Amino acid sequence: MINRNVLFLAACQGLMLSSTSLIMASSALVGFMLAADPQQATLPLGLTFLGMMATMIPGSLYMRRHGRRSGFVLGAVTGLCGGLVSGASIHLGSFTGFCVGSVLVGVANGFAQYYRFAAVEVVDSEHRARAISWVLAGGLVAAFVGPNVARFTRDLVPGSVFAASYGCIALFCLGVILVQFLLRIPRPSHEEITGKRRPMAVVLTNPVFLVAVVCGMVSYGTMNLLMTATPLAMDLRRIPFAGTAMVIQWHIVGMYAPSFFTGNLIQRFGVLRVMFTGVILLMACVLVALTGTQYAHFFTGLVLLGLGWNFLFVGSTTLLTEAYLPAEKGSVQGINNFLVFSATACTALTAGYLHHLLGWERLNLYTLPLLMLAGLLITLLGASRRHAASGVPGRN
Repeated sequence: MINRNVLFLAACQGLMLSSTSLIMASSALVGFMLAADPQQATLPLGLTFLGMMATMIPGSLYMRRHGRRSGFVLGAVTGLCGGLVSGASIHLGSFTGFCVGSVLVGVANGFAQYYRFAAVEVVDSEHRARAISWVLAGGLVAAFVGPNVARFTRDLVPGSVFAASYGCIALFCLGVILVQFLLRIPRPSHEEITGKRRPMAVVLTNPVFLVAVVCGMVSYGTMNLLMTATPLAMDLRRIPFAGTAMVIQWHIVGMYAPSFFTGNLIQRFGVLRVMFTGVILLMACVLVALTGTQYAHFFTGLVLLGLGWNFLFVGSTTLLTEAYLPAEKGSVQGINNFLVFSATACTALTAGYLHHLLGWERLNLYTLPLLMLAGLLITLLGASRRHAASGVPGRN
């Protein structure tokens, strides 16, 4: 039976990712309408990820001291303000204000990235992968709520396209605040606050940590780069926004629907095999993109992109839980999330420029070296573990 706290965390994940999917479907288009330079169209989305990135380490350390629920409430309140600022800025035609609101929403999403780690703390070690998967599965709600809210509220405020959509982000964050009153997450233990910690250099050079972080960066960076550029690529090919919203919706289904069984796959086949499968699926997405630019190519490619992200990212998160002691949890999780979402912020900030510079096909092609690196690291760690299991010293 699923732990009730895991279900509440999954509900929070669904609410926050509904706001994220709404932003993914519309931010570049709003930026294009408000910015003086079309190449700045994805700047607000990049600032959302910068806000998220800047929150990672201080947010993790704050929660290590004050507890998860306090941090989640603080993040949701910030997101509520961000939604209101963004909606008002669209109505006023202020690109600068929209950028400020995007940063605030990013801070909220930074705190939300710890829902999956909070799930690990309310189950035993045997069910960690499953708890992580179930929390991420809450994002399946976002696949339908976010893009459709963007679609149906797009013109709700006359003359202010998407203003009402961003106002809905405030409602999502209010829902997160209310759910916090139902959560029962243990306060940080004495061991977590004052226990033994290894030198950070030892932690950061651990092969398990390195593979988990690099694969997390590749999974999120690749996924975000291609997803962020997709609305622009489809718009240039005169595909209606309803089609774009549908592609983003099913991309998010691909991202989160597998979470109902990813944890079971990890328990059965091992985390590294699942991660390697994720790399293969991401490569398949690139190959589909290189075969054409019709609606069917975008749809199929983005579904594969979501599936590959799920396997690689859930696997990376599960692998990371093997890399730290209890007292190191806050620091290691914070560093991991900072690095992963630094890559995400970079891809969001540069997606519009790179799409303009390279075009859709070459943009996809240039992700292959990163995917090959991830596959190589997974293979090397797997070989090292097999050597160790057989009694032959493995290289770290």
